[in-house]
Amino acid sequence: MNVSIIGSGNVAAVLARLCLQKGHKIQQILARNTEAAQKLAQEVGARANNIHTYIPLESDLIIVALSDHSLPEALAELYFKGVPVVHTAGAVSVHVLKNNADNYGVLYPLQSLRKEMEIIPPIPFLIEANNENTFQFIQNFAATLSNNVKAEGEENRLKLHAAAVVVNNFTNYLYILAEDFCKRENVDFDLLKPLIKETAERIQDRSPGLLQTGPAVRNDITTIKKHLELINAYPELINIYELLTVGIKKNSQ
Repeated sequence: MNVSIIGSGNVAAVLARLCLQKGHKIQQILARNTEAAQKLAQEVGARANNIHTYIPLESDLIIVALSDHSLPEALAELYFKGVPVVHTAGAVSVHVLKNNADNYGVLYPLQSLRKEMEIIPPIPFLIEANNENTFQFIQNFAATLSNNVKAEGEENRLKLHAAAVVVNNFTNYLYILAEDFCKRENVDFDLLKPLIKETAERIQDRSPGLLQTGPAVRNDITTIKKHLELINAYPELINIYELLTVGIKKNSQ
């Protein structure tokens, strides 16, 4: 399939590579940053253009991989006649594209994607469309990229997007706090990495609610007090420790 991509950031880069790996041809990379568009286009064998100098090609699909807040403004003057268009945003309505195409939809990769990643991880795709024919088209295309494709409307997609923030962004912030604490206290954060990996792997086949461990679930007041005294000089860490300890206790009752 001939695919054109609007965007040159993390999602655009990874999807361009994935499409190429799965046998699709990347025709054009369009971006506001011309230099970034040229760099990505060179990598995937495509043409590069600034988004404001769009040249229509015989693409079968146009993927709009832009940040949520920039979608309406970036596409304001563009119309893609006869070509299905999808955006990749998790928290944006499918109908943000209604003025840009007759056939449009969503191809949301429910995964943390970075252009620096050397190996593309498994990506679940959540899809939606403004009509049945376009939905079938998007579904068939998504199936070439992943064996985990789900039809989800805007409400459920937003719910999963919120949950993704909790399990990914919030969890990573906890890693940041822990790493900073370890550096300041002259202990090796790398020693925690096997634990981080094990914690992530154990929930693959069991509910997290069945796997909670630690002093809060045991109501180990002595250990909790020791921890709070130890981290007293770290306001952000102590606030989160206390908040999560209360939450774990309630959930374990």
